[in-house]
Amino acid sequence: MSGFGGVLPWARRTLVEKDKILTSEEFSAILGICQIVPGPNIMNLAVCVGSRFAGARGAFAAVLGLSIGPILLVLLLAVLYDHYSYLDSVKGILRGISAVGVGLIASTGLKMLRDEFQYPVMLLVVVITIVAASYFHLGLGWVVLIASPFALFLAWKKAHKV
Repeated sequence: MSGFGGVLPWARRTLVEKDKILTSEEFSAILGICQIVPGPNIMNLAVCVGSRFAGARGAFAAVLGLSIGPILLVLLLAVLYDHYSYLDSVKGILRGISAVGVGLIASTGLKMLRDEFQYPVMLLVVVITIVAASYFHLGLGWVVLIASPFALFLAWKKAHKV
């Protein structure tokens, strides 16, 4: 419930920093896998972490634990929004919530980027991705096709270096 609108930063904070269930590298690796399979990244992450520690039951429990509270909260908020959406204060609150969500996601990205400073050449993948997406305005598919071979090669070299 703490991560309404942006669960990934809270998941990383809990799994890596607070409870130390996963290392930062493990979290990044699992998240990378979760981003390429269909479905919401955070649900895929819940399935991976839950199944890692308790099998199918753990995966099921992780997904239910992650989704039941927010589903009930969204239903409640939908009813309230239906009645009060015309108020300027409600519109302002929603703008503020969206800004917080953007900040949390950016913060998590920077924390994950910090891990790559241990292997600085991997930052070239970040630069290639940013240039391809923002300067050349390429779609996600093209960015992945361009950056993936280089990223896989560098990850392979990093894995064999350790």
